[in-house]
Amino acid sequence: MKKKKYINEYLKETANIAEKIDREVIEKILDILLEVKKNGGRIFFLGVGGGASTGSHATNDFNKIANIPTICLSDNVGLLTALANDEGWESIFKRQLEMHRLNSKDCLFIYSVGGGTETTSKNLVLGIDYAKKIGAKIVGVVGKTTGATAKNANACLIIPCVNESRITPHTEDFQMIINHLLSNLIKEIENHERK
Repeated sequence: MKKKKYINEYLKETANIAEKIDREVIEKILDILLEVKKNGGRIFFLGVGGGASTGSHATNDFNKIANIPTICLSDNVGLLTALANDEGWESIFKRQLEMHRLNSKDCLFIYSVGGGTETTSKNLVLGIDYAKKIGAKIVGVVGKTTGATAKNANACLIIPCVNESRITPHTEDFQMIINHLLSNLIKEIENHERK
């Protein structure tokens, strides 16, 4: 494949996704996060691979820019590896949510391509099940409608698929875009309300 062709296709697909993205779902996620902030709740970011990295970045943004207490459950490497070693990889999110005393004012924010299934990222499924039991809100930005996040979240943005072979990079691109959109919009709303 020629380099120029790949670059042009990738950027055209990115623009196409941006046009197709469901703005109403973004607004619904925003409203949930504003409610969490108003009620003194926290946001817990969950993800593996690229989603874990985006969750770490988002933790910085939502703490610093949006002024909402946030925790990324993949950031504590010591605890993460101890849980994986002693209790199994599937336990890593649910157990941390128990340790942090997740409550009904809090929110799980999931960044994942597949969204978690019984065979792939079951750790997400167990975290979601626990949050539902506690009554915490669940939001997500994912690439597929078939995972636990899309099926169980109070609001879940599905990144439109325009090229099946690039579903992972496109989903992860837009997870970061949505992170920046939401954290900065929350700050703008807060600034506007102060005036």
